[in-house]
Formats: sequence, structure tokens, C-alpha cells
Amino acid sequence: MIRFDIITIFPEGIAPLLHVGVLGAAQDSGYIEVRCHDLRDYTDDPHCVVDDRAYGGGPGMVMKVEPFVRAIESIAVAPADRRRIVLMSSQGRLLRQADARTWSELDQLVLLCGRYQGVDERLIAYVDDEISIGDFVIAGGESAAAVVVEATARMAPGVVGQFQSVEGDSFFDGPRLGAPHYTRPAEFRGASVPDVLLNGDHAKIERARQRWAWEKTAKNRPDLLGLVPGAGGEKPATGDGPVEVELTRRSASGDDHLESVSGDG
Repeated sequence: MIRFDIITIFPEGIAPLLHVGVLGAAQDSGYIEVRCHDLRDYTDDPHCVVDDRAYGGGPGMVMKVEPFVRAIESIAVAPADRRRIVLMSSQGRLLRQADARTWSELDQLVLLCGRYQGVDERLIAYVDDEISIGDFVIAGGESAAAVVVEATARMAPGVVGQFQSVEGDSFFDGPRLGAPHYTRPAEFRGASVPDVLLNGDHAKIERARQRWAWEKTAKNRPDLLGLVPGAGGEKPATGDGPVEVELTRRSASGDDHLESVSGDG
């Protein structure tokens, strides 16, 4: 079982989000444990101050290093090789599916939630990773921590009833998006489910889903294929010139059909 510890100034705000759906069921079944800790409990002044003005001036307040370090030293109870301490930060490296898979094998994952202008840089010496969930800024690390908990918990044994569904997820086995999905009705306002999904040939269905996954990746995340959007077509990230990625794409009937994915996807 993996234990998640979230250190935040708003434990009452994040706790309900982590006790619904798959995460709630996983906790009830004992597959994971989630604890939310109030950073103010680790201050040493009567007013429970967790932030202060920045040295050198500038707008906003900076979260103090001492409360976080006290919290880490109190909460990080698993052996050092069986835990990770992660600071949620817009300055961190991007979270990857591979991180979630690796962390799901740990005994403990401690997540630190910053706010305001950020945290005192000296805190970095006490964490193992500085992680961002995207190239954008939100008000605090709580939402990001919830993302990490859910992504990691889904990789833990027993959390998802049929792990085969996880194996088909985007990014599970590499930098590729998952295939599109369909359910009833078979036709909706003139849009039909591809015939290949209705014929019962599971080998052919799997091949079609593989093709569609690559198609969606090329369309929505060309960067994963080493491409960047450019005038007149997708171009390699190295800037060496235009390329075309040959992908097997579906026809209206779901049969094999080769098209070149370039400028218009």
C-alpha cells in the first residue's frame, strides 16, 4: 500500500476531492492511504505564519522554509529508498506518466503545496523532485497534488478493477495518446461507430485502435512525434526541414488505409 501525504495550508479544501470515485474506493479497500496536513501546524509562532516578504523586494509573499522542513521531518516516515518528497511548482520539470508508474511502487509519497509567489528556494535541498503539471500557473499546488495522487494511485495494484483499461491509456507504454472510444448508440445525428468495432474480430479491432491512436497523436500532440506546428505543414523539432509521417489511418469503413499526415493532420 502506498501512503500519500499532502502538506498544504488548505487541507480542508483538497481532502474531499481525494475521497471520491476511484480514489475513495481505493482508500476504503485499503489499497492506498491519503493524509492531508496543515502546514500551519508546523510553525513556531503564535500567529502560525507561513509566509514573509521577499528579500530583494518585489510583489507578493514567499512561503517560509522552516514550516515545510519541520513538516517533512515529521511526516516522511518511510525509509529514504521507499519514499519521494515532491514539491509542486510551476518551476519544476513536467510530470510524466513514467513518474506515476515509478512512484506507485513506493511506500510513501510526500507532496508539498506552495502558494503566493512561491517557496523559499532553500527548500529545494530537502525535496527529491520539483514537479509541474503543465506550462501554466495556478493559485496553489493543491490541484497539482491531486493530479499526482490520482495519476500515481491508478498505477497501484488493485486500485483500478481491470488493469487492462489502464494499459490502454495515453502515455502508458510511451509517448503516444490513447485510441478514441465509442459506445451506444451506434449512430448519433449521422455519425456512425466505425464498422470495424462492430464485426467482432478482436485482432482487427486492436489493429484499428493502434492506428487511430497514432492518428490522434499526430493531430493533437505532434510534439510527441518530434514535430512542431509550422506554416505549410508539420516540421521536425530540429528544424531540418519538412517531413511527412506515414501513419496508417482509418477509412470510413474502418479498413486499412494509408495516408500521409502532414500540414492538415
